[in-house]
Amino acid sequence: MTSSADLPSSFVLDIDKPIPDTLRGAVLALGNFDGVHRGHAELARVARDMAAQRGTTAAALTFEPHPRSVFRPDQPVFRLTPPAVKAELLAQAGLPLTFVLPFNREIAAVHAEAFIDELLLDKLGAAGLVCGFDFHFGQGRSGSPEMIEARAMARAIPAAVVPPYSWAGEPVSSTLIRTALEQGDVARAAAFLGRPWFVRGVVAHGDKRGRDLGYPTANLHLARDCRLKYGIYAVRMKIDGIWHDGVASFGSRPTFDNGAPRLETFVFDFSGDLYGGQVDVALVDWLRGEAKFDSLEALIAQMDADSLRARDILRQTPPFLP
Repeated sequence: MTSSADLPSSFVLDIDKPIPDTLRGAVLALGNFDGVHRGHAELARVARDMAAQRGTTAAALTFEPHPRSVFRPDQPVFRLTPPAVKAELLAQAGLPLTFVLPFNREIAAVHAEAFIDELLLDKLGAAGLVCGFDFHFGQGRSGSPEMIEARAMARAIPAAVVPPYSWAGEPVSSTLIRTALEQGDVARAAAFLGRPWFVRGVVAHGDKRGRDLGYPTANLHLARDCRLKYGIYAVRMKIDGIWHDGVASFGSRPTFDNGAPRLETFVFDFSGDLYGGQVDVALVDWLRGEAKFDSLEALIAQMDADSLRARDILRQTPPFLP
């Protein structure tokens, strides 16, 4: 396999077409990897160690869209990481290449044995396989970690099943993190992710009310499946590779219009033009719930208090890495 420095960050698989020889022969870490949390980092560590022993590179294999959205489109899953961000975080975890398998009902109907033998071992030429204890796949979700181990052994290829990974005495899972975010507990989510949860988007024009109130904001429209609790948060925004402290509101603006939800961030001590630029907003801590105010004066007074509290929290928060 080509060295990791020469690999693309992601490669979309077509089951009917071969892949370049330069991408074959990796140790594959298998999973949805939504959030790329501490448990996923452990999976990546095991894959990296196996790859080092085999003299090759570790890579991830994941699915897009999330399988639940295919089978239950009326109940969209709250995605923690969109595809591009997921591949970026996996690379930071030591999996420089992410194979993306477009998921649909045809893929779901593939027999589990064929998924392993024909896709993982033949097409991708896997030098090793790593999965979590709860990884299931193939027709009727009949594929299991035990099947992966057995079929890999039949080809004299190593396989490893990573047991549940716990942090602070609790098993880490994407579901646990989603629940924390739905409750506004971004600090708890960060503990299990291993970093603050962040969103990425292009700054859009808003109604300019914040500017009139002395709090000009950078506005992001989050994914419709986002179920982050409405409220006010201490945040950091990444602008041109540099993190800046700020305070943000996520919600429907009940004082004004109860409109479509958006994330509105006021960046402290910043005066540049952000419109049309891509930014990351990391949610550091919860301040309060969204509220309706009887007057603009009351709203501004609360915004002043929110800003002071956010500055204090962020002053005590270690700097983020780039």
